[in-house]
Amino acid sequence: MQGVMIGSPRAADARTHTRTNESSAQTYARIAGALFLLTMVFGFFGEMFVPSRLIVGNDAAATARNVVANDALFRLSVVSYLIEALCDVALSLVLYLLLQPVRRDLALLAAFFGLVSTALYGVAEVFYFAPTLLLGGADYLKAFTPEQLNALALLCFKLYARVGGMFMVFYGVAAVVRGYLIYRSGYLPRPLGVLLTIAGLGFITRNFVLVLAPAYASDLLLLPMFVAVLSMTLWLLARGIDIARWNARVTASEVAPA
Repeated sequence: MQGVMIGSPRAADARTHTRTNESSAQTYARIAGALFLLTMVFGFFGEMFVPSRLIVGNDAAATARNVVANDALFRLSVVSYLIEALCDVALSLVLYLLLQPVRRDLALLAAFFGLVSTALYGVAEVFYFAPTLLLGGADYLKAFTPEQLNALALLCFKLYARVGGMFMVFYGVAAVVRGYLIYRSGYLPRPLGVLLTIAGLGFITRNFVLVLAPAYASDLLLLPMFVAVLSMTLWLLARGIDIARWNARVTASEVAPA
């Protein structure tokens, strides 16, 4: 007789395995929601709040004074980015695990783009941290006048913004792919997939505009990402995934031809 008898040990093991998978999937959804929340909080503090308080337009002297006078706050913003980056790396794995039943290759591609985005934005963060050296008062910097050091510090901040903005195109591509997978999943709401796709396209558009016509690179193109990530955060923390549809999708992916 083919198959597994209902009361057999193998059937019991299969039921246990299914329950374990369901529990793991829901746990991953909650973890993803928590990681999204952390990236929003630490990203806002390190990439928006602190720079807006310290960097004064094109006034190099005022910016330098703010950085020196608020050294602890400035360093906290760098630490904040490091925490955000750690969360982003973990999020790449968790989202891959959640979305792989839809299409494993695209889920892996999105994870790669997400990791590259985090790593390259870290390169931009080096420019952000550089003013601590330029304005640190070291003896070897006495070859420069204070005005020159202030100008170099402001230049570093501008390079940080420009380089970071260019490399965020990778995050936009990851968002588009993840949005598509969410839309196709069935176990996550389609509107979340649409929102994330639009947000990713906004990131991609802004980055190309930033290179081709910087004067038109409006920050409004970044707003859909905030809406999408906030919506994802709330849904994953409050509702998670539809387990019945998750199981159906997992079963379909297991029997699908290679």
